[in-house]
Amino acid sequence: MPDPDLPPPALIATPSDLTALLHDLEKTPVVAVDTESNSLFAYWEQVCLIQFSTPNADYLLDPLALPDLSALGPLFANPRQQKIFHAAEYDVICLKRDYGFEFANLFDTMAAARTLGLPQVGLGPILEARFGVKTNKKHQRANWGHRPLSPEQLDYARLDTRHLCALKDQFTAELSAAGRLEEAQEEFARLAQVRPAETTPSPEGFWQISGARDLPPSQAAVLREVYWYREQQAQRLNHPPFKVMGEQTLLEIAQRCPRRADDLRDVAGMTPAQLRRHAAGLLKAVQRGLAAPPPQRPQAPVDPDEVRERYDLLRQWRKQRAQGRAVESDVIVPREALRELALRAPQTMEELCQVTSLGPWRRKMYGAEILKVLAGK
Repeated sequence: MPDPDLPPPALIATPSDLTALLHDLEKTPVVAVDTESNSLFAYWEQVCLIQFSTPNADYLLDPLALPDLSALGPLFANPRQQKIFHAAEYDVICLKRDYGFEFANLFDTMAAARTLGLPQVGLGPILEARFGVKTNKKHQRANWGHRPLSPEQLDYARLDTRHLCALKDQFTAELSAAGRLEEAQEEFARLAQVRPAETTPSPEGFWQISGARDLPPSQAAVLREVYWYREQQAQRLNHPPFKVMGEQTLLEIAQRCPRRADDLRDVAGMTPAQLRRHAAGLLKAVQRGLAAPPPQRPQAPVDPDEVRERYDLLRQWRKQRAQGRAVESDVIVPREALRELALRAPQTMEELCQVTSLGPWRRKMYGAEILKVLAGK
């Protein structure tokens, strides 16, 4: 049920609502932000709700009701206005993917908690420990693309941002006291620059199915075709592929190579409804696979031995550093920076400055140690 102690959030579902929201938000130096998407319910995932909170008000914006959100772009890109997220990376990626927004001046409360070495960094435990607020986890997997949203969903959504401004103030003070604010700010800047992955559906995605690489070539060709049949059906219906058919069902079909609809009945996951919908299409896919040449197994690029050796040495150093602070290893140096260091093998501070994934704070703090590791000292 909605929290009776909180005023109701403002619902933003019309262009005039959006104009009023922007007018309100431009008055505050900080605004908390979160998003809800429908990844569990759609093939083509999209942002279905954007939550905003200031210290005094909450707003729930419905992107499905608004044809144009470009007016939000200057807010997210404004370096003079701080945007507070919890676990910013996914939200930033989704907002960049769907709307092309750019980001400046982020504060990520989860990154702050990780920098501080807190034992629990999920928003739910933090809100309960610091504000006595309990969130209902059942709405984490809700269909946010369905309308209307229930009052309980709306209340759950607003709690994701309601306390972030106050939490940011607490974490800023704690980071400053620990001498870790600059470190956290460098991580916030890195998160603002993350990019959505370039993903194009391909029949070759079947290699990601568990067990695909163990199949003989003829069965791998069949799996490729039935996998692609499932992908096309998922796209047509705009359903997640796993809701069309499970991966182990596809694997078993490839192993059995059924010729008739009756041969599909004993395949795990093939219910009567699945048979009615997909038997004909699957049997045609099996025939295409049997007639196709064996697919070429993808070869992952293999780093030279000296690169792998450098990476292992750097990883061991990073692990020891992390243990000394009781933080996760990637708080010390992100994985992509560790790999770039191993590939480029800088020998001087000038060369280290060319490793763009290693920010200036980390270069200042760890640069000498990293150079010693790479020099084998």
